[in-house]
Amino acid sequence: MSRFFRWNLLPLLLAGIATVGHAQSSSWKIDPAHSAANFSVRHLGISNVHGRFGGVSGEVVLDPADLTRSSVKAIIDTTTVDTGVPMRDTDLKSDHFFDVAKYPTMTFVSKSIAKSGDGYTVTGDLTMHGVTKPVMLTMDAPSGEVVMGKATRRGFDATTTIHRKDFGLTYDETLTKAGDAMIGDDVKVTLEIEATKQ
Repeated sequence: MSRFFRWNLLPLLLAGIATVGHAQSSSWKIDPAHSAANFSVRHLGISNVHGRFGGVSGEVVLDPADLTRSSVKAIIDTTTVDTGVPMRDTDLKSDHFFDVAKYPTMTFVSKSIAKSGDGYTVTGDLTMHGVTKPVMLTMDAPSGEVVMGKATRRGFDATTTIHRKDFGLTYDETLTKAGDAMIGDDVKVTLEIEATKQ
């Protein structure tokens, strides 16, 4: 093989390798009908209030050969907040809390994914109530692929705890006689995502 041929063949080989590496990644669209962001927060220091956001959309770019090279962008519709009590939900949508008229969505954009035990740690930026802060999620390994009709689906579960005051959600700091806040500062969040392959 001539030197000229080898040097002209090298870019083609490198391009082929890059194409194979790129082909490993696939795009998955989050299905709002089968996804939710669930949360719980302490009330009076004696019980938990549970709620959910049903309007979750976005995209997962998945590299099954190396999940640490994957990424996710999730958009949550704050107007879908539901705690099972209409009066409380109305208050949560008001400018006392999420102010959905001004901030109708919150977003999470991953920055890195690292292996952690049997699962993964996903680090990224959460933007809520006009404030962007870094957060860390603990994610289980994704489910296997399931084919339903013409759609190929996967499931993703992740949890985190955020401090609501960090995002400007500071309303109602009245304390009980025991010294507990009416509403806890820490909010536990569980993301349950089902996505379809594009």
